[in-house]
Amino acid sequence: MPIVVDIDVMLARRKMSVGELAERVGITPANLAVLKNGRAKAVRFTTLEALCDALGCQPGDLLRHEPNSAPRSGDPAG
Repeated sequence: MPIVVDIDVMLARRKMSVGELAERVGITPANLAVLKNGRAKAVRFTTLEALCDALGCQPGDLLRHEPNSAPRSGDPAG
């Protein structure tokens, strides 16, 4: 998928665990893992806002576009 999620990069920079971030954002660690690993089909703006607030960053620090990346197996396009 051409949208890449860099939550793990921000977690490392902030020295924060997935569990701590999930608690601050108000979602389950399992749902955060789905988003973090790029398996989510969508993200609500309220969740994106909460992630940015918790990590002290901008949406562009968490999401980036890589137009030439290959589709993951299991995706309809792949």
